[in-house]
Amino acid sequence: MASPISANKAELLAIANSVASEKMIDKAIVIEAMEEAIQKSARNRYGAENDIRAKLDPLTGDLRLWRVVEVVEVVEDYFKQVDLKQAEKLQPGAAVGDFIVDPLPPVDLGRIDAQSAKQVIFQKVRDAERERQYEEFKDRAGEVITGVIKSVEFGHVIVNLGRAEGVIRRDQQIPREAARVGERVRALIMKVERNNRGPQIFLTRAHPEFMKKLFAQEVPEIYDGIIEIKAAARDPGSRAKIGVISHDSSIDPVGACVGMKGSRVQAVVQELQGEKIDIIPWSEDSATFVVNALQPATVSRVVLDEDESRIEVVVPDDQLSLAIGRRGQNVRLASQLTESQIDIMTEEESSEKRQREFAERSKMFEEELDVDETLSQLLVAEGFAELEEVAYVELDELASIEGFDEELAEELQSRAQEALERQEEAYRTERKELGVEDALAAMPHLTEQMLVVLGKAGIKDLDDLADLATDELIAKKREAPRRRQQATDGPPLRRDRPRADDKGGVLGEFGLTEEQGNEIIMAARAHWFEDEEPVAALAQAEEAADAESSQ
Repeated sequence: MASPISANKAELLAIANSVASEKMIDKAIVIEAMEEAIQKSARNRYGAENDIRAKLDPLTGDLRLWRVVEVVEVVEDYFKQVDLKQAEKLQPGAAVGDFIVDPLPPVDLGRIDAQSAKQVIFQKVRDAERERQYEEFKDRAGEVITGVIKSVEFGHVIVNLGRAEGVIRRDQQIPREAARVGERVRALIMKVERNNRGPQIFLTRAHPEFMKKLFAQEVPEIYDGIIEIKAAARDPGSRAKIGVISHDSSIDPVGACVGMKGSRVQAVVQELQGEKIDIIPWSEDSATFVVNALQPATVSRVVLDEDESRIEVVVPDDQLSLAIGRRGQNVRLASQLTESQIDIMTEEESSEKRQREFAERSKMFEEELDVDETLSQLLVAEGFAELEEVAYVELDELASIEGFDEELAEELQSRAQEALERQEEAYRTERKELGVEDALAAMPHLTEQMLVVLGKAGIKDLDDLADLATDELIAKKREAPRRRQQATDGPPLRRDRPRADDKGGVLGEFGLTEEQGNEIIMAARAHWFEDEEPVAALAQAEEAADAESSQ
């Protein structure tokens, strides 16, 4: 009959081998965990005050135990120290200050100790397994992976990925797609996060990137880089659009993605539960790309506003519903694809809008410049829309208008400049009535009109302005795509104070650049550093503004 010690040896080695094999973990990690467990059991036997070490032979299972002690002249801790005389018996030639080994007799580990050791080992192994899983998946974001549905919990699908588990949250699933336990499923790895319970692997089937990866698997030209998907937009489970371009003039990108008799695109459609996919030729010309993106609708005219990332599209009356799509789906996807706001209107609506704008601008020039209707309409017809354009345009350009001469041009510019001064004075008076301090007027790039807007938003002194992040000050408001051009009668509504989660900045309507916004915030914060060296203060204010803008 085997001795208890031999039985323990066999049991511990069997545990080490089975755990290392089952969890695919290096056996050395398991052995190390077992040594720690044995040390814990030995301390319970010999005393927790002792510094006991254990060494387990991974081949034979032989266990060595020893106590580490320090050689001292006068012993104060009898568990961790020995005098020189006792040290000579343990290790001849030992000197004061040395750490020597005091061998301990083998311990007969009973089954209770073995089970306790087993629990410690499995805890260590679980930690090592979680770290291995994280290391394996942390760099695989953006990769398509196949797994088996393990369960569905509160609408979230848990997927067995083999060595780990992933989750497809409800908002990342294709609507109305049935998830059945045991079925295989393909998904895109969105992100991997470290968690106390192990790595959290978030999967998606609704993201446009998943569709792009599926096309790369079905279309060899995309995988090889000959064809590139430049943009993609999805309404998961319903419809999608992709913009493709070929880097080889002899290959049609749309035809390559469709495949023979639609075989390639149908493979992707089936994986996406019948989602209809429009494959559109991508173009560097924004107007051309917008026309393509709105297919199958026919577009009459496109007007681009690059500063506002806005596109006005005019379509024939009978194409309006087709361009908009069911519940605005077509224009919404086209807007996502072009990363621009698209306003769709009919020929009649476009004509009415142009006439309204023409009348408003003519009336403005007529009143502000004190000219007759004919002259004001002539200015608008020549493309002038603002007083600033008349006031600061080159004199020759203004005088070259048919029926104008240099004397009339000079008079118009003089009147335009006077009108701007009157407006500035009116804004200055309103700004003071709002209680906006003069210190804000000294900030770079801020006009009196901007100061009025700031005052209405509750920003009235340097500290109020300095507390803002750059985005809160200048970010342009991004709106959802609209079917019609909305009327702009009256000032936009604003909160009393700006908030970090607003879609637009307080001064977003004025088109300030990020550099200008940083300069304004930096100048507003300069008084925080008045007691410091000027150069250091400027550097700190600049760093603070840059940090805010990068968030």
